[in-house]
Amino acid sequence: MKACDSCSGRAEIGKNHQQVPVLQRAIGLVFVYLPILTLPFVFISAYLTYYHLRLIGGKNIKTLADFLPDRSSHRYNLKNQITMDGSFKISLAQSRLYWILNCTWYCPVSVALFEWHAYMVKIVENWWCPFTHEKKEGYSNAKIDKSFWHIYPEDLAKLDQEDRDNPIWNDSADIEIATIQNTQKER
Repeated sequence: MKACDSCSGRAEIGKNHQQVPVLQRAIGLVFVYLPILTLPFVFISAYLTYYHLRLIGGKNIKTLADFLPDRSSHRYNLKNQITMDGSFKISLAQSRLYWILNCTWYCPVSVALFEWHAYMVKIVENWWCPFTHEKKEGYSNAKIDKSFWHIYPEDLAKLDQEDRDNPIWNDSADIEIATIQNTQKER
């Protein structure tokens, strides 16, 4: 059994949070900010991946900006940001700036950065390795026109039919599927 086979599909935090000792929660809070130290390396890795794709001929590749939420879409700004009652006098939860920095910069930028990087790594795998595995359908948000194997007829012939015709890395398969669907609608 896989780890998530027993999951309900929703992570459970709120049900348990208040039963966790305060010291344990404080350590957990430190752990949410320690990854800030890794963000420069993730930015570098993401941009190296982006430029790798561009240098090998990639076009129409989404940029980090495509994954960042528009600033105007955030509900709060520094003037109207809600805060929480702190459990102690100098609690950061009472600060508007704390919530603005967390909820309009750190969290959305981190999510966007990791989603952008994951999207590009999927493109890299789809380009170099158009071989089906159990997780490959999850790569459909990173479709490409042709894989490295598809551009060489002698290598294309070596691919298993499922790999050769997969629409994630073969836009000809998209055209064939659309043609079949249109034919079925006409009947």
